[in-house]
Amino acid sequence: MKKTCFIIIALFYALTAAAQPGAGITESPVSLKTLSGTISGSLVIPKNVTGKVPLVIIIGDSGPTDRDGNNAKADIKADTYKLLADDLGNNGIATLRYDKRGVGKSTTSTTEAQLRIEDYGDDAVGLINMFSTDERFSKLILLGHGEGSVVAMIAIADQPIKAFISVEGAGEPADKMLTEQMKAKPKFLSDEFKTILDSLRKGKTTDNVDPALYYIARPSFQHFLMSWCRCNPIGGIKAIKKPILIIQGTTDLLIPVENGAKLKKAKSDAVYLEIKGMNHILKDAPADEEQNYATYTNPGLPLKPELVKGIVDFVDKLK
Repeated sequence: MKKTCFIIIALFYALTAAAQPGAGITESPVSLKTLSGTISGSLVIPKNVTGKVPLVIIIGDSGPTDRDGNNAKADIKADTYKLLADDLGNNGIATLRYDKRGVGKSTTSTTEAQLRIEDYGDDAVGLINMFSTDERFSKLILLGHGEGSVVAMIAIADQPIKAFISVEGAGEPADKMLTEQMKAKPKFLSDEFKTILDSLRKGKTTDNVDPALYYIARPSFQHFLMSWCRCNPIGGIKAIKKPILIIQGTTDLLIPVENGAKLKKAKSDAVYLEIKGMNHILKDAPADEEQNYATYTNPGLPLKPELVKGIVDFVDKLK
């Protein structure tokens, strides 16, 4: 990651507390100014605790994902990260979740054509720096969900992070993962996507793209896709010399269960938690595609209890 490209101009806490989401926690806004804009987030802290508490920084999934884990373009309204923050807060663990740059209240001068996955890593580093000396917190843990798992691997190097949690993270580069997903598409689309990927591997973009592929291969997104495909999760997780928890749901239709197993194989000393019946948005769901995706628009569904328990147990055991 090009750390020299990232400069924290100023950072400050917004001191005005927001409405309390629950009796056991308080939630306050956080704002980080960067060279390209502002990262806006929410800090949830347990109430009625004595001493310092752990802080989990939640790094969101792909696309225009906001601090609550929702993505309007993908029709995702599940409140996954909000629910996670509330559940962890009520178990004595603080969390920071945030809108990705250019999403929600986070602003950026970076255009989509200029965006690279390393930029998301820079944003995470800025937030780590913001909280690394905060006396309220005993330790910092990075939690990456989906694409956020790779972003966390980029950000964690040389940072004062105690541990890493990968949730529904890919176990292979993005081009292989996306190629596999494309098998469900008509052959002419999967063939065209393969041609685009072949060009990107040579450093060349493709201007003429079928509109049905714009969601993943539109011309303005191809440089980001190129940067994403260069990331190797296996190499990334091997390089991390900190405690690791890998969480994988068995009914994740986007990141199949084999991915968690691959990450675990690459990092034998990692804790591996496979949760039966948990889908990509961390909720109870069957393997049936229609019923599985129906959960993506139901914020009232709770997270899988095994997920919260697994994270709490892991964090509590960190020294």
